Amino acid sequence: MLLALAVVFIMLATTGWTAVHRPDAGTSLRAAALTAWSTARIDGRLVPSADAPVRTVARFFAGIDPGQRARLADAHPFVVGNLDGAPAALRYRANLRALALAEKAEEARSRDVSLTPADRTAAGRRAHRFASLAQPGRQILAFNPTGGGRVAEVFGDLDRAERVSVIVPGVDTDVLTFERTQRRLTAPVGMAQSLYAAERAADPGSRTAVVAWADYTAPSGVGVDAVTGRMAVDGAVRLEALAAALPGDASVALFCHSYGSVVCGVAAHALPDRVTDIVVAGSPGMRAGSVAELRTSARVWAMRDSDDWIADVPHLEVGGVGHGADPVSPEFGARLLSSAGAKRHTGYFEPGTSSLDNFAKIGTATFDSVVCATGDDACRRGISGTEADRHA
Repeated sequence: MLLALAVVFIMLATTGWTAVHRPDAGTSLRAAALTAWSTARIDGRLVPSADAPVRTVARFFAGIDPGQRARLADAHPFVVGNLDGAPAALRYRANLRALALAEKAEEARSRDVSLTPADRTAAGRRAHRFASLAQPGRQILAFNPTGGGRVAEVFGDLDRAERVSVIVPGVDTDVLTFERTQRRLTAPVGMAQSLYAAERAADPGSRTAVVAWADYTAPSGVGVDAVTGRMAVDGAVRLEALAAALPGDASVALFCHSYGSVVCGVAAHALPDRVTDIVVAGSPGMRAGSVAELRTSARVWAMRDSDDWIADVPHLEVGGVGHGADPVSPEFGARLLSSAGAKRHTGYFEPGTSSLDNFAKIGTATFDSVVCATGDDACRRGISGTEADRHA
């Protein structure tokens, strides 16, 4: 155990205790928005607090008319766009306005000669990203420009979906890396687009939606934050709120990549019953010793490519460092999925891979054709209605 712990610290020493400058332009926008919201009224009626429970927020918006909702979204976009429990379409509207305001602020910073050249360049990059996110037709479910920025986007009709898939990404995820032109499928937007297309191909008649969820502050690089659970704990609270706030009664599957699987593991015990499946890929651990320790009613699935470097990370937890047992070890008890065709740590969402095919089948609840890592039907056993269950 001590040797393994030493390996963790050697990795940290050789990769660096990452210190990345985080721009703070969004902090003042969000702070001002929260201050204004704290005293806001709509036709004499007080609005719920920005951290009100999902049910409280849902009841409030159900009790006002569409015109009142629109006025609140337009006047307080940085708050309404992030209110779990508010109607999805209203959040889309609010966030498009918030993105336009944030873009304008960053453009001004990019020309501010009092800032360093590096900060002006960073502001220009953020302005470009905000403009991209604000393109017509995009469904931005959450947007907070504070720090590195948090964002979530929906693909499909969230209100009508019978099954919702949520992608929970790992380290180095922020508003700038939320989508990429190069290596598109390594970013949350590309992952979500790939999964949504695969789900529609797997079951064309199903009503599904996919959420690219980067609405938590992820660690930057392979540093101390990446090997401890502090950020996962904060992210888990936000993930629990999302799962509770999704509209309708759709069942939910979580697809948790890398450090995102730590977030899913920490959240597992508090997730609502509508979360039926938790799928982890390239996981450093879920801060649990077994599926039983996750204390969840959801099915837990795991996969790892043979070339994934995460296999070399010691799967242990000592003094808060490390994330516990290996989810693909037989002792952990997860349902082991094939990832054939995936390449290395970031290849799980590539079309043509068993990993993406399996994600799509779980996302559409077509479990009969899920391909197990063991080549038999072991991972499908015990799932009601599947061929494996009928012949068990």
